[in-house]
Amino acid sequence: MRSEGARRSEVAPIELFFDLVYVFAIIQVSHTLLAHLSWLGVLEVALLFGAVWWAWNYSAWAMNWLDPSSGLVRVLNGLLMLAALGMSLGLPHAFAEDGLLFATCYVAAQVGRAAFMAVALRGHVLAKNYTNLLAWSTSAGVLWLVGAFLDPTARLVVWLVALVVDVAAPRFEFRFPGLGSAPMHTWPTDPEHLAERNRGVFIIALGESILIMGFTLSELDPITSRAVVATLLGFVGLFVLWWAYFALAGQDTQASRGDASTRALRSAFAYAHALMVAGAIVVAVSIELRISHTETDPSVVLTTVGGPLIYLAGNILFLRSRTGAVARARYVAATALVVVGALGLVLGHAVPSLAIGVATVAVMATLAVVTQLTSRGTSPTTAG
Repeated sequence: MRSEGARRSEVAPIELFFDLVYVFAIIQVSHTLLAHLSWLGVLEVALLFGAVWWAWNYSAWAMNWLDPSSGLVRVLNGLLMLAALGMSLGLPHAFAEDGLLFATCYVAAQVGRAAFMAVALRGHVLAKNYTNLLAWSTSAGVLWLVGAFLDPTARLVVWLVALVVDVAAPRFEFRFPGLGSAPMHTWPTDPEHLAERNRGVFIIALGESILIMGFTLSELDPITSRAVVATLLGFVGLFVLWWAYFALAGQDTQASRGDASTRALRSAFAYAHALMVAGAIVVAVSIELRISHTETDPSVVLTTVGGPLIYLAGNILFLRSRTGAVARARYVAATALVVVGALGLVLGHAVPSLAIGVATVAVMATLAVVTQLTSRGTSPTTAG
């Protein structure tokens, strides 16, 4: 464990190395979504992403209290990386033949990490907290493993329940029969460090989009002018998303800004950033669809506006968690995106897919500029 009171906003090399495996995980999520663009497929991929995110999230939080230079901590991170790699390999066929691989790796990460923390932090209140978390993770783990042996429909239901158990644990303060509760105020947290980790994983999600753009364009033969325009538009869209994020979160996640209570940080980083990263993944899928599809079908429209909408939902939750502010500009942008999406669905093939992309980028670019200007004129915690 790190020395009492020691804080570090910088991300340690072992943490940067750990996050690399999630580049592959995010690519697997986006490719799986692209291959299963049905309502059932979207639900399945959302569940799998939830598990991937929760595994990363708990690992990031654990490093708040661990010494990254410790040999045992480095071994722990290496083992968690292996588990994440196994999850990523099993993800595309998690509802077919690789369900057990995905579930086993996820449960091993969640239970193993909690057990390690309960032992490593003995003598500290966090040891008791992690004992409670271990009980919740084990309970959910049973459901994950049982679900792996069921048919796809039953597996989906059982895994949804398991994920709800995992995600709901903090909301119920990890209360468990015979163990009591572990209130959020008993988890002393380093806001700066969490902010750095979450910024990093968001950049990873954006970087995955750039990889997809490059690979999709390079696989075309011949490379058409339309595909080049779609790629350029995709890049501008990613740049605008980055700008909108860092015009707000690049400042607002600082520990000195806004509510730094553990409860607020839980909402801002564990929940809000899950939505923002998910939005970036959907944006990546929309870019690939616009590059490879000439017609405007519902999947193109829904992913093009859906990605930014999911991102904005996370953005709004983030602001509300840290400051209690009503993010009016983001509500206006979300409304504009809904209008763009509705027009795209109604007009269908009469509107080029690039036009939907241009309209979406215009909305997000306007939001980014407004956020930048507002953050200059007010304190960052009231921007937006």
